[in-house]
Amino acid sequence: MSHAPVVLPRLTALARQAVPKILEGVVAPLAVFYAALAVLGLTGALIAAVSWVYAGVGWRLVRRVPVPGTMILAAIAITVRALLGLWSGSAVLYFLQPELGTICISMVFLASVRLNRPLVQKLTLDYIHLPTAVLKHERVRRFFARITLLWAFVLLANSAVSIWLLLHQSIGTYLLVRTSVVALISGLAVAVSVYAFRRVLRRLHHDPAPAPAASPA
Repeated sequence: MSHAPVVLPRLTALARQAVPKILEGVVAPLAVFYAALAVLGLTGALIAAVSWVYAGVGWRLVRRVPVPGTMILAAIAITVRALLGLWSGSAVLYFLQPELGTICISMVFLASVRLNRPLVQKLTLDYIHLPTAVLKHERVRRFFARITLLWAFVLLANSAVSIWLLLHQSIGTYLLVRTSVVALISGLAVAVSVYAFRRVLRRLHHDPAPAPAASPA
């Protein structure tokens, strides 16, 4: 029996699915925070950012729409960050919080591989649809496990660089250099992930059909 070819949608189609959710769950909370910081100060910015994230979660729950994994992670991270920010009032501690949160998330990535439930697979399905037959294939399962490990170490590297800059440089230098370094590391990881995924799917497409079972003698 032959198996149907596996076709990955065009990158433009994937982007149309993913970009709005990334903007809402990742970029928008940061934009809300910095806008509120300029107008309302630190306390108002923390309240505004937390309110934005939980409003998005609540809106989805009311409409019975699945909540993206990135939004859940953002809600957890921003809650912890807001509470510590209100308690300390320290700029260094405030910027240190997301880095510590990122380290915790990287540990979750590592644990998910150990539990055979790689987190990258869950996050990918938040943004694009993949057929069940693809997800169950052994090559694809190995791919998601390896890419989850890759992103665990990417997150650790980003946090290590960020913490070093925060403790040894001025806040202005920290913001400038950190943004550039994190964008470079993450961009390379995204490129590797997309290339590896397309390579896996191409190999699936060219896998030989399984041989028919031998009839009993």
